[in-house]
Amino acid sequence: MKHNALKKYFAIIFLITISLLAGCSSSADSEAKSDESKKPIIVEGPMPIEAEKFAERLDNVEKEKIGNFVFYKGTVNDYPVIVAKTGKGMENTAAATALAIEKYSPAAIINQGTSGGHDPNLDVFDIVLGKRTTNIGSLKTSQLAEDEGIKPKKWKPMDLMASEGSAGEDPDAENIHYYKGDEKLLAAAHEVKEDYTKGKVVDGTIGSADVWNNEVDRIKWFHQKYGTSVEEMEGAAGAQIAESFHIPYLGIRILSNNKTNGGEYNPNTASANQEYVYEVVKHYISMNQ
Repeated sequence: MKHNALKKYFAIIFLITISLLAGCSSSADSEAKSDESKKPIIVEGPMPIEAEKFAERLDNVEKEKIGNFVFYKGTVNDYPVIVAKTGKGMENTAAATALAIEKYSPAAIINQGTSGGHDPNLDVFDIVLGKRTTNIGSLKTSQLAEDEGIKPKKWKPMDLMASEGSAGEDPDAENIHYYKGDEKLLAAAHEVKEDYTKGKVVDGTIGSADVWNNEVDRIKWFHQKYGTSVEEMEGAAGAQIAESFHIPYLGIRILSNNKTNGGEYNPNTASANQEYVYEVVKHYISMNQ
């Protein structure tokens, strides 16, 4: 009898232990899922005019400076959102994006700001959603000897992601590399585009390079060859880093000027774009809760 009672006792202890372990595992799984669902959304802007107005919209803001980069950590509708002031240019944006991914493990990245128009059908205050983003500064010149001149329209695109060998010598690298905008972020942007009343919101191609193009014929060449809607100096670098880490990414750029149709520069476009991006972020949050 004593032996049977002891067996029952140990059986009960075993069942309780299994139950507790299962409960701990379930709790850990639940906590992991909760942590996963609370990964922050990163909103990038190169200059103060393109980042700080958005940061003012966050609740519970904490500022963190790392190197030349500033991160404003806060919430939107109780969801973590981090505004990254990346600085201008491709190198700054690539570094800030890699740093943000490693440090904050974001759920998604939106790169936003002003841009110059390449499409004559677009006006100042129109917004381009980066269905595609491409590096328009990665080019290979033609073979010309001394005194044979410079022929920019003969330059070829150079896809730096196509080969681990010399991109300049590999004919397979003579292609335009497009980074695709994330479909879910695009869907969120489309859902709220009717609320934007200061211009059109269209899908398009964002071109990026550490070059400021003022030559209208050059701008038209990019528009025809690359299909660019606008140009800026950051988006393709952020897209390249995000793609390498498999992070959803979307560029959202407003036209601050357009030399192809005489659209004059307007600095108020930066805040208008941030108003729209704020609505995109809120809708994206609602889609993921």
